[in-house]
Amino acid sequence: MTKDFNHLVSTFKSSIKTWDYFVNWNKVFANSAELEISLNKLNYLLGKDNLRDEFYKLYESNTDIAKALPILLAVREGKLEVYDKISKTSEFYDFLSENTGADKCFDFLDKSGLVKLFQKDGIKNLVDYVIGVEVGLDSNGRKNRGGSLMEEIVGLFLEDFCKQNNLAYMPQARPSQIKARWGFDIKIDKSERSFDFAVYNPQNNKIKLFETNFYNGGGSKLKAVCGEFKSLYDELKAQNIEFIWVTDGLGWHTAKRPLEEVYNHNDYVFNLNMLEAGALDELTW
Repeated sequence: MTKDFNHLVSTFKSSIKTWDYFVNWNKVFANSAELEISLNKLNYLLGKDNLRDEFYKLYESNTDIAKALPILLAVREGKLEVYDKISKTSEFYDFLSENTGADKCFDFLDKSGLVKLFQKDGIKNLVDYVIGVEVGLDSNGRKNRGGSLMEEIVGLFLEDFCKQNNLAYMPQARPSQIKARWGFDIKIDKSERSFDFAVYNPQNNKIKLFETNFYNGGGSKLKAVCGEFKSLYDELKAQNIEFIWVTDGLGWHTAKRPLEEVYNHNDYVFNLNMLEAGALDELTW
């Protein structure tokens, strides 16, 4: 494989968002289903003119509606402390307790402004409303999902390749796990660092270790990563172990020089475009 740094840089992707990056629908519907019965009971109150009286009547025989109140404010906690600017004191609400009481619950609805949801020009169905709330809350998890997307995508390439070529494959491979399964005693500075992937060829008793990452933005971290993976390559090469780094993202445009140094120093630095073009096939396995 001819090395061409300009090709590497020019084929970086601007995004690796997959369809499941946007919303974890299983989680959204599971969370809303847990409160569906209580929410349907609260639906009875929608559009009622005498909301306070009707709430007290409903609560009298359905105290479980209390646990559904926090999620109406997009809050998952069952116990809340709220500082009241008027009284200049903290107020405490425990929606998990059966002794919360109708007074406390309605006080929460009133002071939080949730009573507006129950007005005639408010919403029509609290279950549907909470599904929307859960979608919004789930969007907060995108950062975590985004951090693992590159690893997931590279994992798909490796998993397919290993199946086709009768190679053994291990994600999140620690040196201790590698030694236990394949007998390699890998010595590195961070003794229990976890490699994103390890691939073992039982035919020739060779192992390859992979690290992956994706950077949308720049920063000093990129230069530090380059230094780390340059040193890691040297440590592993001295032990006759091949190290492959798969990285991508337009953030590298802000750190081309340190990346080029690693690219010229290490044997293998790939991006996703190169994997798509069959870079794994060109490695010596």
